[in-house]
Amino acid sequence: MQKRDQSKLGGASGSSAAPAAKRGRPFGSGTNSAAAVAAAVGGDSAAPSTLLGPSLQVHSAFTVLALQSGLKSELTWALNALTLLSFKEKDDVRKDATALAKIPGVLDTLLQVIDDWREIALPRVLTKTPRVRLLGMNTAVTGFGNGYETGDSVARPGTGSGSPNDEVSAQKTATKPRPSGWWFEEDGLFHLDEEGRAEKQLCAAAASNIIRNFSFMADNEISMSQSRHCLETMFQCLEDNITEDEELVTNALETIMNLGPLIELRMFLPSKPFIMSPKRVVQVIMAMLGSPVKPWQCATAELLGRLILNPDNETFLQSFAPQIYGRLVDMMSIPSSDAQAAAIGALYNFAEINLDCRLKLASERWAIDRLLKVVRTPHPVPEICRKATLILENLVLEPQNKPLLLAYENAFADMLLSDTRYSDTFARILFELTSRPSSKVASARGIWGM
Repeated sequence: MQKRDQSKLGGASGSSAAPAAKRGRPFGSGTNSAAAVAAAVGGDSAAPSTLLGPSLQVHSAFTVLALQSGLKSELTWALNALTLLSFKEKDDVRKDATALAKIPGVLDTLLQVIDDWREIALPRVLTKTPRVRLLGMNTAVTGFGNGYETGDSVARPGTGSGSPNDEVSAQKTATKPRPSGWWFEEDGLFHLDEEGRAEKQLCAAAASNIIRNFSFMADNEISMSQSRHCLETMFQCLEDNITEDEELVTNALETIMNLGPLIELRMFLPSKPFIMSPKRVVQVIMAMLGSPVKPWQCATAELLGRLILNPDNETFLQSFAPQIYGRLVDMMSIPSSDAQAAAIGALYNFAEINLDCRLKLASERWAIDRLLKVVRTPHPVPEICRKATLILENLVLEPQNKPLLLAYENAFADMLLSDTRYSDTFARILFELTSRPSSKVASARGIWGM
């Protein structure tokens, strides 16, 4: 993977001096007041006098045309402008946040920038010597890389540069037969050099950052969650997380996480002529859940908790339920409050679905023990402890789970007597454990009866 110089593109993906943005806030939330530049698209926004800071007047069609041009200077300008248009502090009182509906075609154009990078991001298999480019000498120069600069290492005949011997040698090289399909190789006619590839990589990262920022706006959630092109591109970036640019993967994951409650996995049916299918999407999510990068694990667990809120997604996710529960239970053992919070938040939503989910979760090894450990420690966020106790209460409501939970009866009693915050919940748990399952209305009162 190319190492990207953050000084490129003139800050297309935000200020290089700014600290990393926190989850739940658009990129650049730690910048100074200059980053909160108010943007007025066309004449649809409020008057400049009502905006905070200087006003950036940009016609909506200009940014799309600049992105479609493929020229380095135009593309850089458009990415910088859209970064400002998509940026908004979480508590910003600015009312001119630019929705995607105000700039028709910008989402697909940004996705095309990412697709263009992904087409050339494949690793080079063969190393070959440079060859003379005889064709396409008068084609438009995009500005990416050094392939058309004066003093290029690859000689070009007819330019007057180089010795006559070099030109003769170049002509001999050009007359050699080429294997079939040579123009598809990386050092072919229309491919970029290493610096050009690095610049394309920066543009893709900046485009993904803009899409991520747009996903924070409520006005964009429906249109983005219904765009199959958008979701497929994001999931493909996650699928290639081992070889893909880390910033691009992170932006794609947070974009999907923001849109999670509105995503319907059935939209990936039929899979043809598209690439992704519902099964493949869930497999990508499971691969990210097992990633060695802990922030990706936490974000993926949170994504699962949001996807399961949509009843239409239950069919696709429950086929992977054993793997999902096993991984989420393992995350609860990680000595990280964020990992435990993400895992318990997802398990809380899964435990409220149906009987089958509660049975599979209760039978998962170490699940009950680690849920109790989170409450005993306790977790620094009280809401996480409350959800852990409610998960236990949901599990004990199923008669088939009582033999598994009876082994922890003494632990439940200790929590009842020692922790007043969750004593009511543990009292209900103990009542369910000791009451007869035949009749809940007129059941025999156990020693923990109410």
